Amino acid sequence: MENPANIPEKLFKPYSAAGTEGRIYKLWEKSGFFNPDTCIEKGHTKPDAESFSIIMPPTNANGSLHAGHGLVMTLEDIMVRYKRMQGYKTLWLPGLDHAGFETQVVYEKKLEKEDRSRFDMSHEELYKEILDFTLTNSTNIKSQIRSMGASCDWSREKFTLDPDIVTTVYSTFKKLSEDKLLYRGKRIISWCPKHQTSFSDLEIADEERMDPLYYLKYGPFVIATVRPETKFGDKYVVMHPLDPRYSEYANGQKIDLEWINGPITATIIKDDSIDMEFGTGVMTITPWHDAADFAIAERHKLDKEQIIDEKGKLLPIAGEFSGMHISKARKLIVEKLQTKGLVEKIDDKYKHVVRTCYKCGTLIEPQIKSQWFVKMKPLAERALEKINADEINYIPEQYKKITTYWLENIIDWNISRQIVWGIPIPAKICDSCEEGFVDLDNTQTTCTTCGKELRQDTDTFDTWFSSSQWPFAALGYPESPDFKNYYSTDVLETAGEIIFFWVSRMIMLGLYVTGEIPFETVYLHGLVLDAKGQKMSKSKGNVINPLDLTSKYGTDAFRIGMVVGNTPGTSLALAEDRIRGYSKFANKMWNVTRFVLENTYDLPTDEKVTLDAADQKSLDELYALIKEITVEMDEYKFYIVAEKLYHHFWHSFADVIIERSKTKITAGGDAKRSAQALLREELNILIRALHPFMPFVTEEIWSMIDRSETPLMVSSWPQA
Repeated sequence: MENPANIPEKLFKPYSAAGTEGRIYKLWEKSGFFNPDTCIEKGHTKPDAESFSIIMPPTNANGSLHAGHGLVMTLEDIMVRYKRMQGYKTLWLPGLDHAGFETQVVYEKKLEKEDRSRFDMSHEELYKEILDFTLTNSTNIKSQIRSMGASCDWSREKFTLDPDIVTTVYSTFKKLSEDKLLYRGKRIISWCPKHQTSFSDLEIADEERMDPLYYLKYGPFVIATVRPETKFGDKYVVMHPLDPRYSEYANGQKIDLEWINGPITATIIKDDSIDMEFGTGVMTITPWHDAADFAIAERHKLDKEQIIDEKGKLLPIAGEFSGMHISKARKLIVEKLQTKGLVEKIDDKYKHVVRTCYKCGTLIEPQIKSQWFVKMKPLAERALEKINADEINYIPEQYKKITTYWLENIIDWNISRQIVWGIPIPAKICDSCEEGFVDLDNTQTTCTTCGKELRQDTDTFDTWFSSSQWPFAALGYPESPDFKNYYSTDVLETAGEIIFFWVSRMIMLGLYVTGEIPFETVYLHGLVLDAKGQKMSKSKGNVINPLDLTSKYGTDAFRIGMVVGNTPGTSLALAEDRIRGYSKFANKMWNVTRFVLENTYDLPTDEKVTLDAADQKSLDELYALIKEITVEMDEYKFYIVAEKLYHHFWHSFADVIIERSKTKITAGGDAKRSAQALLREELNILIRALHPFMPFVTEEIWSMIDRSETPLMVSSWPQA
């Protein structure tokens, strides 16, 4: 077959994503253009160009990319490629997260399968095994990030356990201490008996359950509880001071009564936090195992006694039930109460909300423990000033209201975790008086309060504490040129579900440490659901691996399929048919390119052609489209831009312009040259505009239509 246009043979076959993507990515990496410094050195970016930076949300190094990661990589790469083509000094810094508790849970499951337990291992053994596990997985996850086409600067890659990151985290910890925003307090915390660690309130999953509500006789009163196993130490009975039903009782009054394990003396407490409408309007309190009860005990300076240990078993105060797990003891305790005539009634269908561990579903058991806490209100107040002054742009805007409400009602943050994997807390503890001392240099040996010997704190930081410093820590705060050139960053793109865990905390700590907001725009995407609109989970068996879809249909098809119509903050139902459809679009682009090359090879590139009226009108429409989408790209409306480009390429360019050109090319003369010039211009502009969305196929096409040998990724964004 004759080939006067010298068209590459591969264009005569269907587009092969598998045969293209790996090769193209290697060319990109070899070019060095992911690095903004290289772009400047080779003249593709002006040295004084405005900067644009994104710090990649550090991907957990404990597993594989999931569909949500695929969306993150796609959206951020679209932003970065667009700005790079516009001539910005563009940095996308990649990173991986040690993901403390998350990774340790994953590894503990591995140990369980091997019939091993972390509690039978030394601290050093477990840490080394998890480190090896993480390093192996991190190689895998980085390969997967590359496969998504991520044009991030791998030369600047960071890991949340890198020594310089740890140094920054320690420095912040010390600064908080010096500024009196850090304290070690014996307070009630949320405790998971399975994983043997505390959590902050954000890591608790609220779950609606149906449980029996027991009405128990407590002397002259009737109290209601769903947890009779906690009641062994109850010696305070609380009521509202204005409740007329109990006006005869005085605050501090003592009463004798029969209880679970015999007679006790109880004390009347009047407190206005009591809900007079709930139950009988009177209740006993268990300060050690309930946050509301703890608050009452603190206000009235009441004793607090532990009933349940850290493994969920009853302590000796429970008498005959000592050593029994609370799940087994409850029924037996109720039976004993019934035999003593202390059960008034039982409501078997009481609907209420319980707090559970977000990873294993175990019922959270509040415990009083000494932990490190950060005073959040002063930090929140500064963040609120910036947010209310509109210095941070939220997309979608409703997240601004959600954030401000949380910041206005923020509570102190427990940053201690009783796990091995993570950044060790650089502090010393006095077991005698329970004081804690920040000790970065590891030089303090005795307690300045009581003079006793100190021991090293064995806890680690909450992962979110170190991750909340990620933007400035990853850029080498305070002396690195990168920090000076790229902080504050331009965009933080992540899932809306971690607006409190991460985004708000980054704003607070970024402001606190550097004096500047860490990012100017917060772009929050919704959940990626399965084809039926259900949340993905391993238990449901509906988890979609994005790499399965990219291997079938190509990464470009996956990327644009994830973006079209996907408005920020809303959930996306990911159906395979959707991705399959966009693989046809990639092939359409391929075939159109062949047609254009076949039919324009004899038009000199330097020939100036005057378009006829119809072709000029088509070109004007394209320029108008470019003007529209450039504004929309700057407004982060990628879901609109992708759809407009798709429809223009397929329905205007392919269906109308190409079909019209066939007649003109056959006619020859000025009509032919007009058609040829329009075909070239349309293809050139559309391939550039589509590049951020579909980088692989567009880069491959560009190598065949452009003679400058400049990679498409550093070519200019089309101008209207």
